[in-house]
Amino acid sequence: MKYLSLLSILLLLTSCNEEYTSISNDNSTISAKEDLGKKLFFEVKLSNPEGQACASCHNPATGFSDTNHSIVSPGIVANSFGNRNAPSLAYAIFAPERYYNTVDQTYIGGMFLDGRSQNLQTQVLGPLLNPVEMNNTSHAMIANKIRNLSYFNDFISIYGSTNDDEVLLSQFADAVANFEKSRTVNSFTSKFDYYSKGTVDFTQDEKDGLNLFVGKALCANCHIVDADENTGKVLFTDFTYDNIGVPKNPLNPFYNMPAAINPDGANYVDLGIGAIVNQNTHKGKFKVPSLRNVALSAPYFHNGVFNTLEEVIHFYNKRLVENLGTPEYNTNVNIEELGDLKLTLEEERKLKVFLETLTDHYRK
Repeated sequence: MKYLSLLSILLLLTSCNEEYTSISNDNSTISAKEDLGKKLFFEVKLSNPEGQACASCHNPATGFSDTNHSIVSPGIVANSFGNRNAPSLAYAIFAPERYYNTVDQTYIGGMFLDGRSQNLQTQVLGPLLNPVEMNNTSHAMIANKIRNLSYFNDFISIYGSTNDDEVLLSQFADAVANFEKSRTVNSFTSKFDYYSKGTVDFTQDEKDGLNLFVGKALCANCHIVDADENTGKVLFTDFTYDNIGVPKNPLNPFYNMPAAINPDGANYVDLGIGAIVNQNTHKGKFKVPSLRNVALSAPYFHNGVFNTLEEVIHFYNKRLVENLGTPEYNTNVNIEELGDLKLTLEEERKLKVFLETLTDHYRK
């Protein structure tokens, strides 16, 4: 394994563009869409019953993940829970539509941890209709709620008037997607970003942690530090899928959901993208997330089995040499890039220190 020197890393980072260029065009119509999308993202009148918004599970305070750090975010109906920990929505927009890479033999891109939606527009509507999330029963129900919003005239001024429920839902998804593309959600304002532009310096521990990240710890094999071609920024993911041997979380409330929601009960196994593409060689694999804001988004992994970054780092380091739990799906497990990294406890600590530099809104 050839490790990058700190000088090489700095040269790579300073090659990135100095400023983030918004995916959206800079004109008043797009700005109006972003503003409408933001209102809808925080709107609690679109669930059934009222009271839950997109932001209920994806809060800016925790990097657009669950503000309560729940294993699984509760739905609007009492005692309703889905099967997965709520992932961060920040920087999700940069995932390409899902495709299969024949060279690396992996799927890349798509939305959700299993890639079941191809883009933000289709992703946005999923939680609205999910009975263990926002619990709407039809498109017509959602459309009626939208028409009764106090700011519905914003829809008309931006998109024009329509009596077609499907068209209205498409407009809703477009507006929310525009907010999710915005600088509010994707600010690139971490200490790492300022360090990469040379406007702040890292402590020695942070520098050591970065060297470990791209070197001995092998993190950058999947959480890549190459600049994204669209933003010129480091996204800390290659959007591929992997089974890293995460154990079941016995505290996941989904196991206790009624048979109509979870017919397998405590025997339920989350197959990730394998269930979406119906291919055995991809069962148990989940999309590699961006590590931006990772220090804010506990608990970790698809089932929230680990509560701290220390636990996560130790799992990556020692999974194959310590009893840290049996993989939830014990086939297709990656044994090449994690599990026996031979990091010392001090190196684990420094790696955590570096990961904490990826939190947005750093104050210089």
